[in-house]
Amino acid sequence: MRIRALTLDLDDTLWPVLPALERADQELDAYLRQHYPDVARAWPIPAMRALRAQVAQERLDLAHDFTAQRHITMQRAFTACGIAEAPLDVLWDIYFTARNSVELYADSLPALQRITAAFPVASLTNGNADLDMIGIRAHFAHHICARDTGIAKPDPRIFSTAAERLGVAPGEILHVGDDPVLDVVGAREAGLRTAWINRERLP
Repeated sequence: MRIRALTLDLDDTLWPVLPALERADQELDAYLRQHYPDVARAWPIPAMRALRAQVAQERLDLAHDFTAQRHITMQRAFTACGIAEAPLDVLWDIYFTARNSVELYADSLPALQRITAAFPVASLTNGNADLDMIGIRAHFAHHICARDTGIAKPDPRIFSTAAERLGVAPGEILHVGDDPVLDVVGAREAGLRTAWINRERLP
């Protein structure tokens, strides 16, 4: 079959995500130190990350929803400091804005421009990247994320959802991503063709 559409991972495929995540943690910590110093002292960045990992382990039902996991993490940190209601909207806005202040790899935008001139493309991500905030929404026909579908990669069902949205048979879709398990294995099990973006030249 010829390829008629693409699905494309985002984090670590179009941009390195770690710098943005680290900046988000730092900006959130700076806000806490200024407005909630007791919380900042009790929950410095390493402790907050450990709490976030604990929440992820405890709430496997939210494995597809990083946003909900982070909300729970922030509320638990505040509760532990005797504050019944954390300002979740403000905290999330700070984190989310920084998390979406990404710098695309040098080859990403030229590639997007070439590909989307020839094929419909859907983003397919487990993360909570915002295409509008990043400024690349116009390149995508659809945006499929784990939080909205309730299913995370490598579950083949999220790839099937993308195929349905695109209106193309799975075997006519090329999925492109950086993770050999989440992207390549999951997409193949759903019947898609695959391309591994191996920027680190791993074996």
